[in-house]
Amino acid sequence: MHLLEVKDLKIHFKIEDGWVEAVDGVSFYLDAGETLGLVGESGCGKSTTAFAITQLLPKNAYIKGGSIVFKGKDLLKYLKKDGTIRLFDERMRKLRWSEISIIFQGAMDAFNPVYRMGKQIEEAMYAHPEALPRTLGPVGEETARRPSKELREAVRKRVEDLFDVVGLPKDRVDNYPHEFSEGMRQRALIAMALTLAPSLIIADEPTTALDVITQYKILKEMADIQKRYRTSMILISHDVSAVAELADRMAVMYAGRLVEIAAPLDLFMNPCHPYTGGLLVTIPTIKGDKEAMMARIQSMPGSPPSLVNPPPGCRFHPRCPIAKDICSKAVPEPVEVDPGHIVWCHKVRTESEGNEW
Repeated sequence: MHLLEVKDLKIHFKIEDGWVEAVDGVSFYLDAGETLGLVGESGCGKSTTAFAITQLLPKNAYIKGGSIVFKGKDLLKYLKKDGTIRLFDERMRKLRWSEISIIFQGAMDAFNPVYRMGKQIEEAMYAHPEALPRTLGPVGEETARRPSKELREAVRKRVEDLFDVVGLPKDRVDNYPHEFSEGMRQRALIAMALTLAPSLIIADEPTTALDVITQYKILKEMADIQKRYRTSMILISHDVSAVAELADRMAVMYAGRLVEIAAPLDLFMNPCHPYTGGLLVTIPTIKGDKEAMMARIQSMPGSPPSLVNPPPGCRFHPRCPIAKDICSKAVPEPVEVDPGHIVWCHKVRTESEGNEW
């Protein structure tokens, strides 16, 4: 059994202009200790898919179909009858942070500016007394409402140890968020995500606002932490090359749909979907002749479609250099070109069946 299995997930947003088909038929799985990289252009549905797992979507979001099975339980059974989120559902509240935690994109916005950093991380632990024995040992069996001195000391030590794990000085635990640099806040957010040793961490653009050196350090720390705790991770990013460093498998999204899933090496060496190939030729390299490298780099023509009125058939066909009539009429079915390498493309299906494209 997979740790997480998403099947045919469909999420729409109600706005004045109509319905935004943000996620349409997305399916993937994640095993224990595995990292799945989710990449694609802005607005393609990466974050919406991730937030559907924890049910942190806004009020105008409607989950129209599919299933999200985590440790054998379908989390979409906790929805209201119309498909909207019960934000304060007790069953989901117990899962959030205890079993599934999130590293948000904006670290400064994720912390309360008037509370000390350590206190905020401690609060997350006290909010889940059922998970304390797993992370603190027998002392965690103490009640969280009236914590004993022993429990308070154990919680404090846990926070200090996590600061050490993510490369933050222990004497900075009592600082306020504004006293940290952006990179330090991001590290503190990673520490907060690890407090209760969750089974799954969702990292939504964890290094977007950071410089290249800090980004590399944080990604390396995340990889080391994952190996240490054997935590599963969904890593969301625009940076295909950065995700490839950490991911066991990569899923490429376009306009609310998956277009290709493969191991990083397979994806780079044998991209089968035209959109994936277009993404990869935009990545510069420091190897080889400079002029040859500049000649190789190309921009992708066109723009992503409006998801209020998405194009029929394959949503990439208006930008696709090899599109044919069938591409604008039928939604492509998944094709497994190699073990674990799945592509949603009519050309790939036609060739796999031995027909001419």
